[in-house]
Amino acid sequence: MTRVVVMGGGAGGMAATVDLTLRGFDVVWWRRTVPKEPPTGFRLAYRGVCGDGAMPVTCTDDLAPSLAGAGGVLVCLPSTAHRHIARLLAEAGCTAPVVLAPGHLGGALEVAKVWRDAGMEGVPPLAECSTLPYTVRAFPVDADAGGDGRAAQWGVNITGAAARVPVACLPGGEAALRLAGRLYPGAVTLPDVLAVGLAEVNMVLHPPGAVLGAAWVEATGGDFRFYVDGMTRGVASVMGRLDSERLAVAEAFGYRLGSLMEEMSAIGTVEPDADLGDIQSAISSGSANARIMAPDSLGHRYYTEDFGYGLLPLVELAKVAGVATPVAQALLNLASAAGLEEAIAGGRTLERLDLEGLSTDEIIARIRP
Repeated sequence: MTRVVVMGGGAGGMAATVDLTLRGFDVVWWRRTVPKEPPTGFRLAYRGVCGDGAMPVTCTDDLAPSLAGAGGVLVCLPSTAHRHIARLLAEAGCTAPVVLAPGHLGGALEVAKVWRDAGMEGVPPLAECSTLPYTVRAFPVDADAGGDGRAAQWGVNITGAAARVPVACLPGGEAALRLAGRLYPGAVTLPDVLAVGLAEVNMVLHPPGAVLGAAWVEATGGDFRFYVDGMTRGVASVMGRLDSERLAVAEAFGYRLGSLMEEMSAIGTVEPDADLGDIQSAISSGSANARIMAPDSLGHRYYTEDFGYGLLPLVELAKVAGVATPVAQALLNLASAAGLEEAIAGGRTLERLDLEGLSTDEIIARIRP
């Protein structure tokens, strides 16, 4: 039985803990903070596509002992946490293969640079997925969350599981790529981590609605369905143009990737019979995302993550390739003017990805396994 350390105390980490445990992995769930363990042990309640129930979980905030004997590490945390997690793994002396789920755009490159800057010897095998392989939200638990009278400390509603997960590794990271394939049978190997990052849909899916719906978000505290009520014709139009820019950047680096609608169809977040030519209808009718509420503030990850860790590196890579990205740049400018300037500035630049000063061919030569 493969022992996997799942890193991430949010809904993504909970979903991975449930899914992998149910599929026979020995899971240690690492969180930054862990409450005092009750006499009956920790329990995690779940519902959705993995079934309904509650399970005992091994939960810890002590990383080094957790890594002893582990066959791999699965990082299910926002991109904004990757630098910190990379330092923690370096300090803990991690040698096991590491998979970022997701890496967003440039996750593996950023983590590897942090490891090198920390003087880490024998950098662990490193791979990344293009997306979190679940559509998921946490839910509050009660005393009988598992239906058997035993209390659970956490609850997670898994409304979807990705049928297709693009993955790739850095040079020397083949063990991590194999781990990703064992964790997710729907894993599809792409040429390199940049192709995987450019296949990530959230940088296209979130920013248009986040910017155009910012007033609604602030006025209501996110009291509307982001993918239904917030998916207007205008938002869908901006989304389509932004997706064209993403695909143009990918093509300039030699990748042929699917459109936003094709990727969402393959993942399973739009219905099989959806009209992929109608972005508004296809997204708003998708059952996996139908009940997901809008961000409750401009401090939500749709703002703090998808701009600085999605659109910013997209624009920087576009400049290297000589591709115009006016919509992506306009969204960055508007988000910055709305108060996210510091969050965007702290995002992924070419310097933070260790790609500064390189041409497209030189970038590919550096990252291709």
